[in-house]
Amino acid sequence: MLLKCLDRLEEILIATLMGGATTIIFVAVVHRYASGLPVIQNYILHWDFAWAQELCIYMFVWMAKFGAAYGVRTGIHVGVDVVVNRLEPAARGRFIVIGLLAGALFTGTVGSLGSNFVWHMAQTEQTSADLEWPMWIVYLAIPLGSYLMCFRFLQVMVAFLRTGVLPHHDHGHVDGLEDGPPLGVATPSPTDITRS
Repeated sequence: MLLKCLDRLEEILIATLMGGATTIIFVAVVHRYASGLPVIQNYILHWDFAWAQELCIYMFVWMAKFGAAYGVRTGIHVGVDVVVNRLEPAARGRFIVIGLLAGALFTGTVGSLGSNFVWHMAQTEQTSADLEWPMWIVYLAIPLGSYLMCFRFLQVMVAFLRTGVLPHHDHGHVDGLEDGPPLGVATPSPTDITRS
């Protein structure tokens, strides 16, 4: 139950950050070009969107850090496993576990170093240029995203040890499109089949 809540929270956070950043960029670009139109420039020229670019950069950084953890959980990261897949099953399993442990060790190390960095950054009064947010909040994406990614590596490893299956994503599959006849090819209805 707790893992499902974490999975859902991760997906909602990524989608919200991506959608929010896209919307902010769209509004800022429309504002930039609309402010050159004589008819409406007097109404919108005083709106300040100087902060939009900085906020979108931060949102995409947070989205990328949590998106990387989502990628580990769902198996969408690209991996070079040609040699590992040619090994016999016992050796293959050992190499997969070693790879997952190496990923957990690396992301755990980055998370710990990031936590130390954020701790020291919080002791300063450094703020972002346009938003004037404390920079430690911006950099908090590093330890949070890295620790989540470390947890996902360990979660995948435990699932692999139990079942022998890794999460896999078919890059050729598009959600919402079902396998069926090609477009433009009529499928016979049940009444057509009974008539023939």
